[in-house]
This record gives sequence, structure tokens and C-alpha cells, in this order.
Amino acid sequence: MSGVEVLAFAFVKFIVGKKYQPWSCFLQTFDYAVIGAGSAGCVLANRLSEDPKVSVCLLEAGGEDRSFWLHLPIGYGKTMWDERVNWKFQTDPDPYMNKRQIYWPRGKTLGGSSSINGLIYIRGQREDYDHWAALGNPGWGFDEVLPYFIRSEYNQRGASEFHGDSGPLRVSDIGERHPLIEAFIQGANTMGVPRNDDFNGATQEGAGYFQLNTWRGWRWSTAKGYLKPARQRPNLTVITRAQATRLQWQGRRATGVEFVQGGQMRVVQAAREVILSAGAVQSPQLLQLSGVGPADLLRRHGLDVVHHLPGVGENLQDHLQLRLIYECRQPITTNDLMNSWWGRTQLGLRWLLFRKGALAVGINQGGCFMRALPDSSSPDIQFHVATLSADMAGGKVHPFSGFTLSVCQLRPASRGSIRIRSADPLQAPSIQANYLSHELDCRTAIAALRSARAIAESAPMRDFMRSEFKPGAAVQSDEELLAFARAQGATIFHPSGTCSMGQGSMDVLDERLRVHGVKGVRVVDCSAMPTLVSGNTNAPVVMMAEKAADMIREDAR
Repeated sequence: MSGVEVLAFAFVKFIVGKKYQPWSCFLQTFDYAVIGAGSAGCVLANRLSEDPKVSVCLLEAGGEDRSFWLHLPIGYGKTMWDERVNWKFQTDPDPYMNKRQIYWPRGKTLGGSSSINGLIYIRGQREDYDHWAALGNPGWGFDEVLPYFIRSEYNQRGASEFHGDSGPLRVSDIGERHPLIEAFIQGANTMGVPRNDDFNGATQEGAGYFQLNTWRGWRWSTAKGYLKPARQRPNLTVITRAQATRLQWQGRRATGVEFVQGGQMRVVQAAREVILSAGAVQSPQLLQLSGVGPADLLRRHGLDVVHHLPGVGENLQDHLQLRLIYECRQPITTNDLMNSWWGRTQLGLRWLLFRKGALAVGINQGGCFMRALPDSSSPDIQFHVATLSADMAGGKVHPFSGFTLSVCQLRPASRGSIRIRSADPLQAPSIQANYLSHELDCRTAIAALRSARAIAESAPMRDFMRSEFKPGAAVQSDEELLAFARAQGATIFHPSGTCSMGQGSMDVLDERLRVHGVKGVRVVDCSAMPTLVSGNTNAPVVMMAEKAADMIREDAR
């Protein structure tokens, strides 16, 4: 983009203002078109537009992130079900989960899932990234990715060997200790699990409090940290309510993106690259709709095959959440506050006056990374500990004093798929998770539930423990515990792996996140992970986008 074009572009944006759309003026071609303004897309829009010589168009199917509930940390109890900001996907009936359909919320607004998630800042284990590198992805080992984690981070604790203090992504401590969380930590200690005050430091193993993507009582999404300051740049255009439907091609080179806005088909051209950051569900869906994927699947739905790439949509992985719910002896839970008018008033006043309390920290405050199986060399399960209880995440709290020990397997062996149902780009794809389809996952689920019970029954927890509400004392044998997992298990919102990077026959991307066999296309989001990281996925996706931005700039030279 020349200097004259930049000035002209800035002039048009100034004259037309907020209602500006790129097709309303002469300029319809950008250097980069980024699909999805989520955790990765906002990072890419910021970093790529730092160069005033290039133009960037960011497409988002949802709208602006204006809702109050998107910014209040505990607000995801509302946004969990709001179709205005949530795709509200459902899996196909899962043959390994009693043929249940499992609800998959995914963000549909600026910030994507970083605007509706549980706020927890976790990077994963060193071994996760070293394993990525060993799978044929040089440059993705932990020592290579750590600088990008640090660069992205503005940590309340300041700079250190493992943390940054000047990045766009704010990270803060919960700041207040809760007797239930303290008892849980001490209970884990009785099992040989140490206290850990920094899960993102030298080691992940241990029990402690999470750090969150919050700042002074507000959610800190990538839309707030990365996109908001970049939107003043004349070379960045953000188009909302714009759902991408397919890529345009010249031979095997991507040249643009078709999208629907207000019922009309639009097109933006990409002179350099199209970058898919639509997430582990929709990035593979969009590639398949655009003729890149398993040839038999594409032909079955009447689509022309641009490039046969059988791994697109395969290798789906997710963390399966198993939630144990307990009745508490003492009225100290968030349930107690939520179930009375005076308690709700207290919650509101604490947040309004001091930006503290349950409204400021979301739902899960404490956590634990430990080994459930004796042959595991590093933590293989993660706990999310909530001082409230409900029938499902984001649901209405129970009428009793309650708390939740949620546990998930960190590195599942089960694999699923994302596949288009038809050539209609507005139809949600088939999601087959195949939870607990692998014997290792079944063994880990049983061991995880037994570990949770051992902590709940430990001496430090006895003063708080009235009874186990779910699964209940009648569930004891391995067979009964596994049956509970199949009947009650649900996603903890970390789908990944559906456009995996690597050199294998089923891999989709090279180590620079470029799609094998075509030109001008990258995928930068959770779908690029070859294996799921050991923990929450938002921070790793931000890191991946930071690294991808550098690679994109390097490859353009």
C-alpha cells in the first residue's frame, strides 16, 4: 500500500466515520484479510497494522463488543446463552457419551471467545511445546515460544524470567483469599501436591489461585487489549456482522474472501494473504467450503476440489469436564449470596465501590495441576474450583450452599472431527467429539474422579463438607464412575487441532502455519495445535498469533 493510498484511505474513513465500509468507496483490496476477530484475529490485526505500509481488513461475523455482560467478569453466565454473541454450537450425538449432544459455546463478537470465556490465564507445560517441535514443527519449542508469551503480557506482578509487564494482554491476581479455596489447596497438599503461586512460572504442578485476564474488576479480552488501540490506524478496517462463506482462488492461490453482511454477498480481495482465525470449528469448515479438504467429502456436497487435503477437520481434541458438586456446611459460598436479595446487593456494592468480590473474578478461583495416573511424568489432570454450584457451567446456582470441583484430563487421546453437512456456508458443521473413545481417557477419567474425592474428603476440607451432591455416594466402582463421566461430562471449551501443523499425511499446516498445497492462506487459531496444550487455551492462542505475525512479516520481505 503506497503512501498516497494510505492518506486517501485515512481521508475516506475520516469523512465517512463509523459507518464506513470498504465497498462504499474505491478501495476493496487489502494486503491481508483476517477472518475472525477473536483471540487470534485481534492480535493479528494489531501486529500486522503496526506497519503503516500495509493494509489489513478484519472480518467478524458478530457485532461490536458493547454489551455490559461481555465486560463484567462473571457476565459469562449471561453470554453463555446469548445468541447475539455466541454461536451456540451443538455436537452430534456422541456414541461414547450415551448419544448425548453436548453444548459448545463459542464467541461471536469482537474478541471472540476471549470475550465470553472463564478468564483463566494458563500457558500449559514446557513439554507441550517441545512435543510440538518434535512432531516436525521447528521453532515451536518452549524456549522459542516463551518470548511471545512475555511480549503479549502485562502482568500485575511485573516483569520476570517468565512474565512481561508491557504487553497488551492484562493479567491480574484474584487478590482475595477464600476459605474454601484455601482448604482445597491444603487438601491437595495432603496428597503430596505442593502449593503453587504461579502456574505459569518455572513449573505448573501444584495447587493455588489462578491468574485471570481481568484488570481492576473488568474483563480484559483481546478486543480490549489488542484491537481497541489499533482501530485508530488508517490502514486497519474492521467489518462486523460479516460472515465469511468461502475463499476466492486464482488457481491454488487465495485472492480474497466472500462474506455475507445484511443478507448481501460481499467480497474483499487480499493481495498478500488470507488468514483464517475463525476457531477450531469454523476455520476447517471454511477451508472445506472453499474446496480444500477431503476430496470425497467435498464432492459429496457438490463442491469443486481446489486441493485434496484429508486432514482438514480431523484430529479434533477437547478437554472433557467432569464436575463434582458438594453441599457446604457453612454459608460462605457464592450460592448463598446469589440466593438472597441482600447477598446480591452485597455482591453488586462490592463491585461498584471496590471492583472486588465474586463479580470481579468470574467463577473459578482456584486450581490444581496434578498426576492422576502413576506413570504420568507431568501433571495429567487440571482442577477448576468454584465457590458456587449449578447443574451446568453458567447455569442457575443451586438453592443450597454449594461448591464445585471440576476436573479434566489435560492431554486426551480421543480424536473427533469437524465436517460440513452441506455446501450451505450458513449451516453449522457436524461436530463429532468422540469423548472417552480411547482407553487412556477412560482410565484417566476414573482416576481424576477418585483424586477429586480424595481432596474433598481430606482433613482440611472436613469443616466445609456436608455431602457429595453429584455424582453421589452410591457411585463407587470404576464402572459406575465411568458411567457418570459418560452421562454428565461436558466440554470445558477448548476445542483444538482440526488444522494441525506438522509434516504427517493428515497434517494441514507447515511450521509457519501455511496451508499445505496452496498459496496465500494461513490458519492461526486453536485448530493449528497438533496436540492440545495442558490447560486453558486462550493464552496459547494469543502467543501463536504473536509468533504468526512475525512469521507473516518475515515471509513478506
